[in-house]
Amino acid sequence: MTAADPGADPGADPGAGTRAAPGSAARSDSGSDSGTGSGTRSDSGSGSGTRSRSDSGSGSRSGTGSGTRSDSGSGSGTRSRSDSGSGSRSGSDPGSRSRSGSGFDLHLELPAEGARRTALARALRSAVRSGRLAGGTRLPPYRALAADLGLARNAVADAYAELVAEGWFTARQGSGTRVAEGVAAAPAPAAGAGPPLERPRFDLLQGKPDPASFPRGPWATSARRALAGAPTDAFGPGDPRGRPELRRALAGYLSRTRGVRTGPENIVVCSGFANGLRLLASVRPRDWAVEAYGLPFHHGILDAAGVRPHPVAVDEDGARTRELPSRARTLLLTPAHQFPTGGHLLPARRAAAAEWARTTGGVIVEDDYDGEFRYDRKPVGAVQGLAPAHVVYAGSLSKSLSPALRLGWLVLPDALAEEVLAAKGLRESWASALDQLTLADFIDCGAYDRHVRRMRLRYRRRRDQLVSVLAARAPQVRVTGISAGLHAVLELPPGREADVLTAARAAGLALDGLSSYRHPAAGPAPSREGLVVGYAAPPDSGFTRALDVLAEVVRRAVNG
Repeated sequence: MTAADPGADPGADPGAGTRAAPGSAARSDSGSDSGTGSGTRSDSGSGSGTRSRSDSGSGSRSGTGSGTRSDSGSGSGTRSRSDSGSGSRSGSDPGSRSRSGSGFDLHLELPAEGARRTALARALRSAVRSGRLAGGTRLPPYRALAADLGLARNAVADAYAELVAEGWFTARQGSGTRVAEGVAAAPAPAAGAGPPLERPRFDLLQGKPDPASFPRGPWATSARRALAGAPTDAFGPGDPRGRPELRRALAGYLSRTRGVRTGPENIVVCSGFANGLRLLASVRPRDWAVEAYGLPFHHGILDAAGVRPHPVAVDEDGARTRELPSRARTLLLTPAHQFPTGGHLLPARRAAAAEWARTTGGVIVEDDYDGEFRYDRKPVGAVQGLAPAHVVYAGSLSKSLSPALRLGWLVLPDALAEEVLAAKGLRESWASALDQLTLADFIDCGAYDRHVRRMRLRYRRRRDQLVSVLAARAPQVRVTGISAGLHAVLELPPGREADVLTAARAAGLALDGLSSYRHPAAGPAPSREGLVVGYAAPPDSGFTRALDVLAEVVRRAVNG
């Protein structure tokens, strides 16, 4: 018997070659075995009965010699089984089973009239022309597509063969049928779209940790342990507070490293700080005090929530908390490392903020966005430790590990916890339970502490290199905000920021001006100008060159 499959599938994965065992059988990887030797087996006992099996179709097997198996035992009856390419099974056993072949889903709409093969070929060409089927896309085996579309196998096989002949598709043994490279249309540019923006050569934008330093190995180890030990309820609807394992780990870590006073019951896991800020904006009164300098993205979140902002002046010692507006009932604060100016809040100002919250019944939202990365000073504890009943401590992994993980947390006072959970909802799009379990293990096994300490050393060296190059090449520029964090501020003379930014972009540098972080409601344009330079993310291979270009741009612009 030959091993050929009538109507070979150009979309399947054909094997190649044959393998034969001496004296008994030849096996073809196209899916059939034929026994050419003496493969007879006979079992006899009392009574009569025979059992035979025949497999046909793709993956068929038959014996052309004495390949019959006969089982004779007590009782009578005959059982036969035939397996065809569609996976059907039949015999004297009651019931039958069928299953569709494996493949890939492909959405096609065929007209109701006309020859099926012609309509299918036209639909496939149209999908390739439009770019919906890109070059290299693997197509489903013709049997699977025929079953999905309700067509005859030969119609699909013929359509595939036609498009292969025309050059739309390619078919190779072992890789199936694919869309040919270079025949799909490029996406049409949007109406009115200009030329694509040229990517800057050197990315010195703030707020980005080093992506190459993500601890892949330790994280993968924690992920394997977390998945292996995950309780069954981790794969069902969870607690909107977050996984208890992570909340316990965070409570211990934050208490030990940041002086936060909390238990697991007051921690709510969210999808990053932005998600937490949205939740808080939805439950707090509309009047918020905000630092005069801050992240425009956060300003936009509060604006979208209908918040009325009341900017608070900022200097080298952080926000002037003794000047908080009387109408404000919530204060958004970055005390450990004011963003983006870089000052840390003086003890007297921290105490003043806590006293304001206690006397007015207000709430402080403490954004501890990069509190782990400090270089030239002792650790600064969280303001939350001064007034746990009036401070929401907010943190995330965006700077310490990666913004791709989308994991953050809110440490909430008792009075706010239920309101925030109600705003979050029972089926809110929570952070992945498996990522939460992984982070819990990552903290508990000490890997998170080790990573933070390693990155603290790396970022400090980066900062020192930045300061050293600028001191040598542009000594007239003052570098501030460098005692912590992942960025520095280069102070510029009044009126020079715009010129320096223009020159920097022309030189291939991506960075921001300090004035772009000033809150729109903070009054007239400030006299303070500068550049906000991120030094954590650039690769080692390009960082030295980026600093050389930056120093030269600043020197020329400042000297005129």
